[in-house]
Amino acid sequence: MSDPLPSPYPPDDERLAAIEAYLTVQIMHVRQQRAAKAREREIQQRTAPPAPPPYRLQRSLDATRTPVKVHIGTCALAGRGASGVSGETARRALAEQVEACSVCRPDTELGVIDG
Repeated sequence: MSDPLPSPYPPDDERLAAIEAYLTVQIMHVRQQRAAKAREREIQQRTAPPAPPPYRLQRSLDATRTPVKVHIGTCALAGRGASGVSGETARRALAEQVEACSVCRPDTELGVIDG
């Protein structure tokens, strides 16, 4: 039979109080760090730019503002004036013969085949 392990703590109250004070300070530091990280995450979530729309519809510059090209939402060629649209709206525009961007190829991503 093996002997039980000795206690890792000192037997006297004075040293136990010192250990308790040390651990209390350590717990306070851990809690402060966790609170600081939570604040950082909250700030990042509030200040993060919104996600790009799934697709964008580029419109003509004349008064009619008719759709001229469909882009993937992150395509740099879409320009700032292109409005964000859903996949269903983009698919409908492609079916109505609106041109697909030849760089980002939204027609391929949407599975639309010319025919």
